[in-house]
Amino acid sequence: MMLRLVIGPALILVLILAVAGCIQPAPLSPVSPVSPTMTPFLAPVQTESIDSVTPGPTGVMPDYWAVEAQAQSNGQAIKPEITVTFRGGMGMDLIQGLNIKITRSDGVVETGQMIQPLSVGESLTFDATTGYQDRVEVWAISPVGDEVKILDQYVPFRSYNT
Repeated sequence: MMLRLVIGPALILVLILAVAGCIQPAPLSPVSPVSPTMTPFLAPVQTESIDSVTPGPTGVMPDYWAVEAQAQSNGQAIKPEITVTFRGGMGMDLIQGLNIKITRSDGVVETGQMIQPLSVGESLTFDATTGYQDRVEVWAISPVGDEVKILDQYVPFRSYNT
């Protein structure tokens, strides 16, 4: 009697194991690897092949990374200067910094950089000319390391109508 109680469940167990080994899922067809495509978050900015004196288009950063900069001349004929001032924005704690390039009308190019921590009103001063063709370019460095031009303009020596 005891033998029947042991042999019965053992046969059922062997039968289950045999059926489990015989039934396999159908082989899957090979799947080609798919690379995820990322959508760019920055507007395309046209790059110039050579340094141009003419201001070009500026890029657009997402609102949550947006910052502003301002450039103005001191208007003094004895020592003309251009001051670039950081004006803040929603991304002021997120961006890595600002790269600044001044192209004067006499052909001299000066560069500068503002890095974190940035504060509203922080400024850099550059030598200028008494002409009206001094150009200021400011690039914001996004958190992912891309440079986006946020300011590109002429800074006149003096503005008589302001």
